[in-house]
Amino acid sequence: MNFNIVEDTIALTPQWKGERFPDGRPKVADKYLKALEGMTLEELWKPIFVKGYESQFEGELKTLHKGKKLIGRAVTCTFCPARPDLQETMFAIGMEEGRKGNYNQWVIDSLVEGDVVVVDMYDKIYKGTFLGGNLTTAIATKTKTGGGVIWGGIRDVEQMEKEENIQVYYRGIDPTPIRDVVMLGFNTPTRIGKAICLPGDIVFGAGGGVLFIPSHLVAEVVDGAAKTHVKDIFGFEMIAANIFTTSQIDRNTWTVEMLDLLTKFIKEDERGAEYRDVDWSSEYYLAINGDPNDTQSSL
Repeated sequence: MNFNIVEDTIALTPQWKGERFPDGRPKVADKYLKALEGMTLEELWKPIFVKGYESQFEGELKTLHKGKKLIGRAVTCTFCPARPDLQETMFAIGMEEGRKGNYNQWVIDSLVEGDVVVVDMYDKIYKGTFLGGNLTTAIATKTKTGGGVIWGGIRDVEQMEKEENIQVYYRGIDPTPIRDVVMLGFNTPTRIGKAICLPGDIVFGAGGGVLFIPSHLVAEVVDGAAKTHVKDIFGFEMIAANIFTTSQIDRNTWTVEMLDLLTKFIKEDERGAEYRDVDWSSEYYLAINGDPNDTQSSL
């Protein structure tokens, strides 16, 4: 076995049909990362959840910078407790591949602009500190606006907080350095608490929680979130004006009358300007032909 194998990463993400990084990870376009900056967790979560991706969010994390979002492409790694023979084998593989330093340095050395390192340290905090001051500086330098999601510990928090262009989600703090762990996977499927992340997923951290958006769904999710956003703006106004009820607005499928008023609002109201390129043909199709799955939404 080896670490960070291009062919394995491509095989893990066959539904992605676009450009890839040299390491095989899907390269979701920068325009989608930019679009995500103005979106909320709930807007992005819903279109994933209804497609059956129910294990993409983890909320039991702490943040380095309160209120700062984290958006970027995942570079994943997975650790387990140390065992002498396994440690000898895995570290020897890294040395043969020309890697320098410890496991966490191998991963951080691979980062490029826009990346987020996603680490399953099996909730180890004492001697499970994947990041400290120096490596946080390295991440900030390499990724520009990225950061990390660590299901484990960090150290040197006062130094880390000085890096303003980075966000880190983590489980706990301990002064001990990383010790007694073995890296099992590098750009392999990685578990963060209740969530699963694949290399190249888009990491969206906001409000103390992290959502992992599958790369092949990002464009659809961004468009779906934009639709949810403008429907909320329009819907609140319609409810306040007593034109539609909350039960009508909360349905997954709107009527043709509602869609006509929505598209008119988007065309004529200043608040709808940024949504004028959104395609509503699928919503009209369901309104006319019916949606067998339509219920009053509770999402």
